[in-house]
Parts: sequence; C-alpha cells; structure tokens
Amino acid sequence: MTRTESAEQQTIFEWSRLNYAKYPELEYLFFAVPNGGSRHKLEAYSLKRQGVKSGISDMTLQVARGGYHGLWIELKVGKNRASENQEKFINEIKKQGYYAEVIWGAENAIDLIKKYLDGKLKNIVAQV
Repeated sequence: MTRTESAEQQTIFEWSRLNYAKYPELEYLFFAVPNGGSRHKLEAYSLKRQGVKSGISDMTLQVARGGYHGLWIELKVGKNRASENQEKFINEIKKQGYYAEVIWGAENAIDLIKKYLDGKLKNIVAQV
C-alpha cells in the first residue's frame, strides 16, 4: 500500500512534536503551508484573493542555521514530481538564502530537518 503525502507529512509533524525537547525551535517555527488540496471553486477563489499561491512548498522551518535563513521542504511520495510552479518557488527562495529541497517521504524529510538543525548543512556562498 502506497502512503499518501498527507500521511507522510503527519508522520513528520508527529516526530517533530516528540522532539521539542531536543529541538525547541520545532514547536513554533516549523509549520505546514496549507496551499494544496481540492477545494470548492468559490473557496479556491477566495483563498487566491487572500494571497494563497500555487507552488509554495509544503513545510517550512523558520530557523537560521549554517548560513541559511530557513528551510523549505516540498514533500513527495512515490513517483510524484514537483510541478513547474514548485520548482520556480524553490529556485526563487534559494536565491533569498534559504535551503529548499524536494524530498521523498517522511524518513528523508526528518533526516534533512535533523541535519539542518544540527548545523550539518553549510551554505558555502553565505560564508564567503
């Protein structure tokens, strides 16, 4: 049985809640961006007028580490691929000094978050 992106993301946030003691930043500075999903046309229209934009990554950790301003994660499962708008967002946010990546599955996302918070991802450009 293939897990869904929703189930994988729930696993990531369950892990984060269990790790507030080790990584206190996770409690308030790690959150999901609820941009995706199916919506009624009227609701989608209203959200778009409120500033919801296509392509914004699924999760963000607004903590500076290793020369980066923060972390953005676009979560995928199975054979899913990032959309053109998702790739554009990732490229633009990287230009602003954030670490951003498309990640497949909860386990890989959790590994990335731990490496980021432990300062194991260094921004060579920012260090020059």
